[in-house]
Amino acid sequence: AAQATEGAAAAPHRRFEYKYSFKGPHLVQADGTVPFWVHTGNAIPSADQIRITTSLKSQKGSVWTKNKSIFEYWEVEVTFRVTGRGRIGADGLAIWFTEEQGLEGPVFGAADKWNGVGIFFDSFDNDGKKNNPGVIVVGNNGKLLYDHQNDGSTQALASCQRDFRNKPYPVRVKITYYQKALTVLINNGFTPDKEDYEFCAKVEEMVLPSQGYFGISAATGGLADDHDVLSFLTFQLTEPGKEAPTPDAEIPQKDKEKYQEEFEHFQQELDKKKEEFQREHPDVQGQPGKTPCAFFLAADDVFETVSDRELRQIFEGQNRIHLEIKQLNRQLDMILDEQRRYVSAVTEEIAKRGAGFPGQQGQVSQQEIETVVKTQEEVIRQVKEIRSSVTDALRSISGAQHPGSAGIYETTQHFNDIKEHLHVVKRDIEHLVQRNTPSSEKPKCPELPPFPSCLSTMHFFIFVAVQTVLFIGYVMYR
Repeated sequence: AAQATEGAAAAPHRRFEYKYSFKGPHLVQADGTVPFWVHTGNAIPSADQIRITTSLKSQKGSVWTKNKSIFEYWEVEVTFRVTGRGRIGADGLAIWFTEEQGLEGPVFGAADKWNGVGIFFDSFDNDGKKNNPGVIVVGNNGKLLYDHQNDGSTQALASCQRDFRNKPYPVRVKITYYQKALTVLINNGFTPDKEDYEFCAKVEEMVLPSQGYFGISAATGGLADDHDVLSFLTFQLTEPGKEAPTPDAEIPQKDKEKYQEEFEHFQQELDKKKEEFQREHPDVQGQPGKTPCAFFLAADDVFETVSDRELRQIFEGQNRIHLEIKQLNRQLDMILDEQRRYVSAVTEEIAKRGAGFPGQQGQVSQQEIETVVKTQEEVIRQVKEIRSSVTDALRSISGAQHPGSAGIYETTQHFNDIKEHLHVVKRDIEHLVQRNTPSSEKPKCPELPPFPSCLSTMHFFIFVAVQTVLFIGYVMYR
């Protein structure tokens, strides 16, 4: 427990260094370059990755930082893929930290006799010992030539045998140089877990240049693989007792002056463009919100997107259905009232006939009363069912128009319910019309006495003349 507490307390401060890193998407600028990096040989940068070499024979490529690192301890996390059609690939990929850029050369696409360290991911077995693919850590003081025939085994400071070709997920490598110890951890590419690292190699008491360039290179030979680098993330490590330098302290004075000059130049260009815009648009000068951006936003508001148009059409259709169902509901109410008045009138008329003709005629009248009353009760019951169906459809429409229920599935379900309710209403109305169709077998209802007219002929013509004059006067006024 004491050792774990001491190890946690000794953990270094870790800070991301963007000038020594790259990662997609939008990795490449418009001119095809990677910010703060330079690529050589057959390397091809793209929006999501950098292809160091393609799967063609005798290819070489590399990517290097433009500026030297000015921190002593560091950690890099590299994500890459090595893919090929064959069971055996070649030649491999290398991650570098050297005093000078090794842009081109015979060692996995980079220069030989480097001063620093190289971590080599060797795919091809040159010495025939069947120990490839493997990871090899090779240090150099600028005087040694790399031993290709033995795959660097005579110069390796540490190594491990790992297969990094044709994995389902990208392979991840974490290389840490802290307190003169170099540690290599590797994720074998069988899992998407970014933190699933396993130990590969460690070199103690290793002395590296205090300042250097980070790089990554690859090469192919008689056999070929695609070597793709997805990300290269660099972190500065600072001991717990030391204060990490501020970003301003790391920028050289010349760079500060250069950046300040560029900023002033851009500021002047912006002021000139503002003046030109004010001269071209004097009517909007001084008005709040009337800026070039406001003009573009106003132009965008004029046009309607596809999703907005579809949503508007859906709501317009729902509103039309809502109005139609409301009208249908009012008509059903009117039918129900008419049926009730009809039942009342027939009942009274039959009661009067029964009172005027006693005896057998009263029995017939009682049968007629029961038949007519049952028929009208059935009609009223069906009208009420139709009304309840219309009410349910109206409630479904209201729920579809509610702001909180604007989902696609719910809207489709509401339309299906509405269609079903409308079919029920149509079927019930047709049945009701058939039931009310007069036939020879059914007893005819007694005719009601005619109502007297309250309007005489003279009054009618006077009313028509006055209405015509008023209508012509209104039209002339309009």
